[in-house]
Amino acid sequence: MTGGPGRSFHDEDWANMTLPPQEESEVYCRMLLEAPVPPPADQVPWFCICTRCQGTLGPKGDRGDRGPSGSPGSPGRRGLTGFRGRPGFVGRQGIKGQKGDEGEKGDRGFEGHMGAKGERGFKGDKGEHGVEGPTGEQGPKGDDGICPDACEMVLGPPGPPGLSGPTGPRGLPGVRGPGGPPGPKGDPGSVGLPGTPGAPGLKGELGAKGECTCQDGAVGSQGEKGKKGELGEKGQMGPEGQKGDTGQKGDLGQMGWVGPPGPCMPSIKSAFSAGLRGIFPPPNTPVIFSNLLYNLQGHYDPTQGIYTAPVNGTYVFSYHLTVFERVLKVGLFHNFVPVVKTTEPAELGTATHQVVLHLARSDRVWLQVKDATTNGMYVSNEASSTFSGFLLHPDTCDPPMSREPILPMPHGDATYDWGILPGPNTTLIPPADSEE
Repeated sequence: MTGGPGRSFHDEDWANMTLPPQEESEVYCRMLLEAPVPPPADQVPWFCICTRCQGTLGPKGDRGDRGPSGSPGSPGRRGLTGFRGRPGFVGRQGIKGQKGDEGEKGDRGFEGHMGAKGERGFKGDKGEHGVEGPTGEQGPKGDDGICPDACEMVLGPPGPPGLSGPTGPRGLPGVRGPGGPPGPKGDPGSVGLPGTPGAPGLKGELGAKGECTCQDGAVGSQGEKGKKGELGEKGQMGPEGQKGDTGQKGDLGQMGWVGPPGPCMPSIKSAFSAGLRGIFPPPNTPVIFSNLLYNLQGHYDPTQGIYTAPVNGTYVFSYHLTVFERVLKVGLFHNFVPVVKTTEPAELGTATHQVVLHLARSDRVWLQVKDATTNGMYVSNEASSTFSGFLLHPDTCDPPMSREPILPMPHGDATYDWGILPGPNTTLIPPADSEE
């Protein structure tokens, strides 16, 4: 083993060499020796070949710096061909291919043997009329007839028409007849084309120079101010100006709030159903049904007990209320006006009602009891009181004025009048001190 070209290793060279840690060197040497394709001898490290280096194990030295990556090794020998694998599963039948192009017409084959005589065929169709034959020669003259005793001419039957004779030659042109009288005057002809312009005339001689005896006249008096002239015609549009420089891109604005749905939306949906939590609700304010059973669109406010119509359309409302211990007088209100009212005097009964209303966008609907003595609305583990409603169908077309934002209902200590139902000789909103 040599340490380089033209130089052999000596004892001082072995002494100056540093061995890698024993565990690492053994693992690395074993990996090279057990490789499927052994590396060439010039690429095997010296400590894997040296037999003198397996002496006394010295102390573990510091980890050296990582050396540069070596050049890629030569490709190894080609391994033995593996055993033939099992045949794979038969795949599904492929899609039927498209019809191929029509082939070219083949050459004419050899003439076949003459077949046996066929049976007699059917009678053919009648042939077309043949060409007329030439006219025959004129026959000889017949014998003279014998005149009878009366010697009267007897007309025989007319003979068949003879054949048309040949066309005769064209006759000579006739003599020109005398000239006819003059015809009437014709219509005037169209205007002829303009003639070609004539050549320019010769330049005249220069005249004699005139004598100038002019003098400046006196300055005249200032004339009167003239009338304002008529408005001139509108001038033509000037040429388009040059395109200005592109401005700088502005900052990204803040995302705006999602607006409410428009009043004319055939695909909008709206429905709610809520249950009562507390018994005997207070009067002069909407009854709060805070136990939400369905309010996916959020058009019912469980904190106020008020439903707000999202679009103009036809709506259906219903309530099913359990009554206990007290009389219940409840009404369904539309924008502070009662629409229907129900009275249930039984101590343990149910007050129900259903009504169909046409609402405009932002209209409000709620339930309200009359007073503190007729608010027998009840709920328990075995009984429920619910208020429900849904949009039956929206209007197909609404005026733009209904697209204004929906204003919120007042909160706090706001009170609402019980009112009276509309009927004969009644008003929609009675005086404040009126009772039903």
